[in-house]
Amino acid sequence: MQVPTVAIDGVPNPLPEGLVILDVREQIEWDAGHIDGALHIPLSELMNRVDEVPFDQTLVVCKVGGRSVQATAWLAGQGRDVVNLDGGMLDWEAAGRPMVSSTGQPPQVF
Repeated sequence: MQVPTVAIDGVPNPLPEGLVILDVREQIEWDAGHIDGALHIPLSELMNRVDEVPFDQTLVVCKVGGRSVQATAWLAGQGRDVVNLDGGMLDWEAAGRPMVSSTGQPPQVF
């Protein structure tokens, strides 16, 4: 199965209205820095929380793209309209895209 994937330069800036961002990193990574408005479901919880993932177009992210490609492949099999972000949050940060943190510290990819 070919997993739909996009590089950071293929992601519109600003993000289009209605695009869902699903972050599948662990809580500590999310807290350090994430995309504002993203849905956070760690990969380890995804199977049990799949009903929280909308059927709308969704960009799936993790730190570099390994966990998100797994999530994207599985979610596509569940009928979701999903695309993996190749390079993940590291490429997002390197491109200067906006992030927020939950720690009170400047956002960073952890």
